[in-house]
Amino acid sequence: MDLGNLKSAPGSTRKNKRLGRGEASGTGVTAGRGNKGQRSRSGSKRRAWFEGGQMPLQRRLPKFGFYHHGKIVYQVVNLSDLEKVKYETEITPGVLKSAGLVKYADRPIKLLGKGKIEKKVDVKIHAISKTAREQVEKLGGTVTVL
Repeated sequence: MDLGNLKSAPGSTRKNKRLGRGEASGTGVTAGRGNKGQRSRSGSKRRAWFEGGQMPLQRRLPKFGFYHHGKIVYQVVNLSDLEKVKYETEITPGVLKSAGLVKYADRPIKLLGKGKIEKKVDVKIHAISKTAREQVEKLGGTVTVL
């Protein structure tokens, strides 16, 4: 037995209906499409979202929201994440990128105060929360906003 000589099980398949092959066939003339109307015409199909002329759903529902083009979207780093940068005393966007804490070094980064740090660090970053700044400065570190 090969793939080339496989056969379907008896009775599992049906022959296609031959449409439009003369009146005697039973499916001549209109070929099962009925008389007149949009569905009987050749060449065109109705769009899947067409609702027969009633007001479509996307026009019945109200518009909402907008996109603020001037909004600054920060990449977030927590103080607890800085423990992954063990041997650095100066934290910069480049250091955070190489440690895998942010995806892009050239986009804005914000340091948040979740977690604790155990060592003195100097932070150069785009934005920092109040609690994060307090913790860094409490250990004798400095904060520079880029």
